[in-house]
Amino acid sequence: MPNALVTGASRGVGRGVAIALTEAGFTVYATGRSIESADLPAAIIRVRCDHTDDSDVDRLFGRLEADLATLDLLVNSAWGGYERMTENGEFTWTLPFWQQPMHRWNSMMRAGVRAAFVASAYAAQGMVARRRGLIVNIGYWAAQKYLGNAVYGIAKAATDKMTADTAHELREHGVAVISLYPGLVRTEAVMEAARGGWMDISNSESPEFIGRVIAALRTDPNLMARTGQVVVAAQAARELGVVDIDGKQPVPLTLERT
Repeated sequence: MPNALVTGASRGVGRGVAIALTEAGFTVYATGRSIESADLPAAIIRVRCDHTDDSDVDRLFGRLEADLATLDLLVNSAWGGYERMTENGEFTWTLPFWQQPMHRWNSMMRAGVRAAFVASAYAAQGMVARRRGLIVNIGYWAAQKYLGNAVYGIAKAATDKMTADTAHELREHGVAVISLYPGLVRTEAVMEAARGGWMDISNSESPEFIGRVIAALRTDPNLMARTGQVVVAAQAARELGVVDIDGKQPVPLTLERT
């Protein structure tokens, strides 16, 4: 039975990934600051971890080393910066960079990019020793076009560059790293917007869909050909025969259609 660690699994994409990997036969460790109260299957092993706190991360990987013979898969879904979009009655998410609150930069870079880098550095040590493994960084189109604000784009672009460069260093050791782009995911926040009539979810994806794609990618014979690249989840699903929980395959987004 393969073993996986999913960070940021208390809600949203991370939660869906953890559930889908469990259903695919993985032993899943799930982390988050509020993971104890998350709505997750009993089979998922919850470990509270603040990924901005290096001592927390060190304890997490100490436990994984004690519990597991191998860590086969790391999914970096922990992210920050979506909180506090409205401050003092003003919606700040779409402000120009010189008016952005600095906490947004700190949250995205520390709880997102840096958190993924640190977890990857820990995970890579064991993967290199065993000459196998997969690291998935959850990315998004904001890395390639303007979506919302400059801070978001910078952080997502940094995630893609981290994927490319860590993959370069890990390739000779048989470890793959990909940046996986979801489409419109039916997270809790998206469903709330849809109920209010603010969003069309006709071509959306369940959070579990992303986990199904990751499970299929891990066993893809051509995985190493994808290492270092951006992988669009819905496109990979079509190539690998993955369907969503409703039996459908979402239409892959493109740069023009995002």
